[in-house]
Amino acid sequence: QSLLNAKNDLMCANIKFRKDALIEFRNLIKMSKRKDVHDDSSQDSKKQKTTSKQAFLTSWIKQPSQPSSEDVVTKVTGKMNDEMKKLLQIELETMDNEWLKVLINELQKPYFAELKRFLATEKSNNKKLFPPDPQIYSWSRYTPPSTVKVVILGQDPYHNDRQAHGLCFSVPQNVPPPPSLLNIYKGLKNDISTFQIPKHGCLVNWAKSGVLLLNTSLTVRAHEPASHSGKGWEKFTDAVIQYLNEKKSGLVFMLWGSHAIKKGKAINKTKHLVLEAAHPSPLSVHYGFLDCHHWSKANKYLRDHGKEEIEWSCLAENKD
Repeated sequence: QSLLNAKNDLMCANIKFRKDALIEFRNLIKMSKRKDVHDDSSQDSKKQKTTSKQAFLTSWIKQPSQPSSEDVVTKVTGKMNDEMKKLLQIELETMDNEWLKVLINELQKPYFAELKRFLATEKSNNKKLFPPDPQIYSWSRYTPPSTVKVVILGQDPYHNDRQAHGLCFSVPQNVPPPPSLLNIYKGLKNDISTFQIPKHGCLVNWAKSGVLLLNTSLTVRAHEPASHSGKGWEKFTDAVIQYLNEKKSGLVFMLWGSHAIKKGKAINKTKHLVLEAAHPSPLSVHYGFLDCHHWSKANKYLRDHGKEEIEWSCLAENKD
């Protein structure tokens, strides 16, 4: 429901913006018809500026609006058989439209169909899975491809109740931060002294700011870590990383632990900044993670490449 509301808000904002542009266009037409008391050269200059503005607004108003989610789904599903449509129902209904367009070919590959059949079997056997279906692709909705500046790779979702919500290392607002996330906060505090460690563990505001929080595997069986590893999610998230690696430039990849470092081996280090450190787990955090300074390094790189920094302290006002 929250996804539908968000998409409706975007559509309403788009309509309002186009109406405002139309009003401005009409005002410019009226201005161009008024007689000017200045000399001819001044009048010609004003007419030229007005004409340029009119041309810009006219071309913009004639442009088609962004396709609605229904348009995207219709285009994507047009050639799918009924089984594939059923298997991909969650993807088609909950994945961000930008990511859906990018990944639609990947979603139709045989391995992904097998993955979805495996998940369907898990559910039919009354297995409890995390995160809940509507939140599997939260990462895509909070951080569309056009907004990505930093990528943090996790492994698989938290496997205890009420923790996983589709963003790696993050938990919902009312859930205490798990140990690994507390260590991330400590490392960040060591790096940026003004950072105030929040009492919650919700990283939604980072995601909204352009930090893609992506797990290697997107689902897990309750209380069974790594239970969905090797089922196909790794290939899918490889495709996500491959797209960002090939189609974007100037991104920062934070790879924590051997699993993430191995997954990021193919990232082009001439196009992107790749930062590697030990995993923030209590078992490995003291092998350099707390002094890795990844957050300040990321912001310096973004500045040097003409991009806006990440406000890491934005978690203070986090709202899910």
